Amino acid sequence: MSEPRLTDRALYLRRLGFDAPPAPTLETLQQLQLRHTGAFPFENLTTLSGEPVLIDLPSIEQKVLHNGRGGYCYELNYLYLILLQELGFDARGISGRVVMGQPEGAWTARTHRLSLVTLDGVRYITDVGFGGMVPTAPLLLDSPAEQFTPHEPYRIEQHTDGYTLRARVGDEWRAMYIFDLQRQEDIDYSVGNWYVSTHPESSFAKQLMVARTGEGWRRTLNNGSFAIHRIGHESERRQVDDVPQLSALLESEFGIRVPPHATLMHTLERLIKPQ
Repeated sequence: MSEPRLTDRALYLRRLGFDAPPAPTLETLQQLQLRHTGAFPFENLTTLSGEPVLIDLPSIEQKVLHNGRGGYCYELNYLYLILLQELGFDARGISGRVVMGQPEGAWTARTHRLSLVTLDGVRYITDVGFGGMVPTAPLLLDSPAEQFTPHEPYRIEQHTDGYTLRARVGDEWRAMYIFDLQRQEDIDYSVGNWYVSTHPESSFAKQLMVARTGEGWRRTLNNGSFAIHRIGHESERRQVDDVPQLSALLESEFGIRVPPHATLMHTLERLIKPQ
């Protein structure tokens, strides 16, 4: 069985600001991760439309590169992994458990996809699909030190069962996700994606979540609550009142072409109503 390959790598690279394939260096990895989180938004509109979230490579390419959409970890990080491998990086997929917003010590389902890259014997994690707190730089795996990125600082704690990624939010080191280096196959990601997109208790099935990064800022949208978080400043927030306003905001602030799907429109209308 042949390895999956990108059908339009040149377009993908142009979207990331490269006219030609860059060399597989740490500088390239840093540029790719930062630019990717700005060019391709995190979003879960497909889940809210009731349609299946397809995570085969051709479907993801069509959606993200041609249909004006973004995606979540099973889409964005798979697309990104294939690009890294085609550029010559030693990279493979791994997975983790999202604990952001959970009590300290919580142990959740294995529902997050990210990648491990080894450069000159040094191991990094790289992630372009973690929503509003996605790291915007690759992070050294085997260092407990605080690591700076173009946005918040992060650190990785090693423990018996693997690693915990933490981000410094204000004066607090908050846990983002727990992960390990266990080998993953397509079926493992299919199971996680199925749970995330269809389980009635999954947050992806219950609320709109959109995020994008830029120079010194993060934009997030949770149901009707839109926010711009500027590094070192107070967040700017406003409420979106109706679906046409929401669709316009998704296009102008996140670069998302909203599909005119009847179920999606109905779901969005329900989600942005004041509670």
